[in-house]
Amino acid sequence: MPESSLSITLIEPKADAKVSVAAPAPKNAMQKLLEKLGLKRDIDLALHLPLRYEDETRITRLRDAREGDMIQIEGEVVESEVVYKPRRQLLVKLDDGSDVCTLRFFNFYPNQQKALSVGNRIRARGEVRGGFLGWTMLHPHCKPAGGDLPTALTPVYPTMAGMPQAYLRKAVLSGLARAELSDTFAPGDLSQINPHALWTLRQALQFLHHPTPDVSLDTLMDHSHPAWQRLKAEELLAQQLSQLQSRRARAELRAPPLQGKVGDTLHARLLAALPFALTGAQQRVGFEIAKDMARNVPMHRLLQGDVGAGKTVVAALAATICMDAGWQCALMAPTEILAEQHFRKLVSWLEPLGITTAWLIGSQKTKARREALAMIESGEAKLVVGTHAVIQDKVRFQNLALAIIDEQHRFGVAQRLALRSKASVGPGHGDDKAHPFEPHLLMMTATPIPRTLAMSYYADLDVSTLDELPPGRTPIVTKVVNEARRGEVVQRIRAQVAEGRQVYWVCPLIEESEALDLTNATETHAELSHALQQAAGPGAAPVQVGLLHSRMPTDEKKAVMADFVAGKTAVLVSTTVIEVGVDVPNASLMVVEHAERFGLSQLHQLRGRVGRGAAASACVLLYSTGDAPRLGEAARERLRAMAETNDGFEIARRDLEIRGPGEFLGARQSGDAMLRFADLATDAALLEWARQEAPMMLDRYPHLAEKHVQRWLGTKAEFLKA
Repeated sequence: MPESSLSITLIEPKADAKVSVAAPAPKNAMQKLLEKLGLKRDIDLALHLPLRYEDETRITRLRDAREGDMIQIEGEVVESEVVYKPRRQLLVKLDDGSDVCTLRFFNFYPNQQKALSVGNRIRARGEVRGGFLGWTMLHPHCKPAGGDLPTALTPVYPTMAGMPQAYLRKAVLSGLARAELSDTFAPGDLSQINPHALWTLRQALQFLHHPTPDVSLDTLMDHSHPAWQRLKAEELLAQQLSQLQSRRARAELRAPPLQGKVGDTLHARLLAALPFALTGAQQRVGFEIAKDMARNVPMHRLLQGDVGAGKTVVAALAATICMDAGWQCALMAPTEILAEQHFRKLVSWLEPLGITTAWLIGSQKTKARREALAMIESGEAKLVVGTHAVIQDKVRFQNLALAIIDEQHRFGVAQRLALRSKASVGPGHGDDKAHPFEPHLLMMTATPIPRTLAMSYYADLDVSTLDELPPGRTPIVTKVVNEARRGEVVQRIRAQVAEGRQVYWVCPLIEESEALDLTNATETHAELSHALQQAAGPGAAPVQVGLLHSRMPTDEKKAVMADFVAGKTAVLVSTTVIEVGVDVPNASLMVVEHAERFGLSQLHQLRGRVGRGAAASACVLLYSTGDAPRLGEAARERLRAMAETNDGFEIARRDLEIRGPGEFLGARQSGDAMLRFADLATDAALLEWARQEAPMMLDRYPHLAEKHVQRWLGTKAEFLKA
């Protein structure tokens, strides 16, 4: 049966089974739910592994039970009644011959009540608790007694509303039986990855779906069991193969060779006009990018650097190489504020050199947008800066050769692919319609990528690293402060403002939420305005406090930001719209309210908004425990990391440990984590094996490599092309 089929034939259903699955057409509701879970192929079902297991292989006598045990008991119902104190509940007393246990149900249906009638023999499984009134179980799983006990642990699968475990178990069992699970590892190479080499894929999956009761549950739950090791090796190999296939496929594509020129070029004039000297890291990275762009295959490079490392000027120099060769360049940023920061900076550098830059955002007036589109299509605009509006259908470039994407992880895969598709045949190649060009692609991120993540998720990219900060950046002192000391923080702000400095105050919300009882930006703005005015005294000039949040009209946001940049506003109360891109050297204090709610990378980005001038700078992380006696473990780890280091690479490493790769990467895979089973923190040896294995397998056994990738990734392999 083909792998794409979703018609499910249940294997050996019990005689009393009430679950049935329709033939291929039409799809019933359960099949639609399976597809929502991503279970579209037999192999998808086979790889849908349990979250945990229940042991229904044995019956425990109540006299042998221990407090807190998860056990299964069997006995006769001796009492069954509905009581109403303190609330409506069904109380069932079950006698197993050694003792009596009370089963308590707060939610129940008439058919459940009937099944638990006096005289019925049942099996009940749940956590047993002791007390003055004897043993109790709250909402145990119950079924009629009798029949053979299972010989394997019962799997509990990830599911969704409307999808019963019983149905899912049978669907997975059916898919596992039909799935094509022949070995795809290269012949003779299994011995390299002991101990899981002893397990075939089918053996590993069958065991993990129905493990024997004598297995160590710890090895199942921490994924250290040899069966898990086999699956993780398979998954990592699939990822490495897909990355390598993507890299090799790109090597077959054509891109315009953008040769660096000598003499009176835009590149040379921009270098001469810059009011600062490039760092050694900027020079090295600029050379790496220029070398890539000079080739006739598309560059696919990630430029990573800590906050303030100077990525924008590197991007500008790359753009001048492109424009010197007679081609257009586009820069896309995830937010209007960040895009505008780039636009202003690039215009200030390039406009004196005679370069016309087009500005393109979603909220643009019709006339301005029409003019920008015309400039882009005619080629008058050599540089285009904007948000996702740059990739809309109506945008037509004359000859795009370089696409720069800032904060690339905040764009979806489809958006990045759409920007790359904007390339067209360029100057000197008018007769080459059969081979349209791909643009060179430079992606930038201010979130440094840990080595294991780069080896895994970014194996198809060339990575350039700005590991040197420009001179003049002052160290930032980070303080973690309890919300109870908020008054002291306000006093610190008064002192900074009195010295002529500027301050950021970042809030996580702009309105009250019942779920998150946080002080909103509007209230904080009013509080700080009042406090600073009182400090100034009667008759003193008012201290201007700005308010910036995402729901404000675009023009109003621009005006608020312009006032802060110009120094008219002393304190800016903002949501995280100022996370990246804002450069105000006079700002020397950053206060992050409810810092425990922010991610580590986000906190590091916010901290990077200060320390850009000569004045000593500080970042205050205000935290609140709410009604809890202390912060949660993850929140404590994040705040501790912020206090201990300013190194973005160390921050990123700890962030990966805390959150895992799926959350760390954000939208790189459109929210769909490419690694479900392997853990980059613990499986580095398997990752290294997969890296070495992939090129050999692709060269010597390409049919096995393709089969392996399709089995594990299916259409997800397309994500890696972005």
